[in-house]
Amino acid sequence: MENTMTKHAPAAVTSRSKPRIRISAEDSERLSALVRAAMAAMPDVAASLADEIDRAQVLPKARVPGNVVRMGSLVEFRDETTGAVRTATLVYPDEADIARGKVSVLTPIGTALLGLAVGQSITWETRTGDERRLTVLDVRAPAEA
Repeated sequence: MENTMTKHAPAAVTSRSKPRIRISAEDSERLSALVRAAMAAMPDVAASLADEIDRAQVLPKARVPGNVVRMGSLVEFRDETTGAVRTATLVYPDEADIARGKVSVLTPIGTALLGLAVGQSITWETRTGDERRLTVLDVRAPAEA
């Protein structure tokens, strides 16, 4: 599959400190289309998601381990700055609903969670520019349709 994403200099500097992530080929294709669609309206968030897709190990869906956050996963994570433990489902933007714990992959925290496995941590930047670190504590695979 041809990679249509572009590299962005800021991520190239920080990607060395980011953990290895894995995503399914199916998620990679759909997320790449989402990036292209969002680039005009939300260039920063779209570029960040593109960077994550670019650095991910893309696997057939059946080979993505169950402890890896993928689209539709219910994930429990700890904010290492505050110690707060949260649970959220990673979803596409049209399914996002903060009140129901559904976090869009087109948010900084959603992008940060994508592809992480239980026990992995990542540093990410909030929309206000604050740097935060989270650790994945548990992942429940998405229900298959």
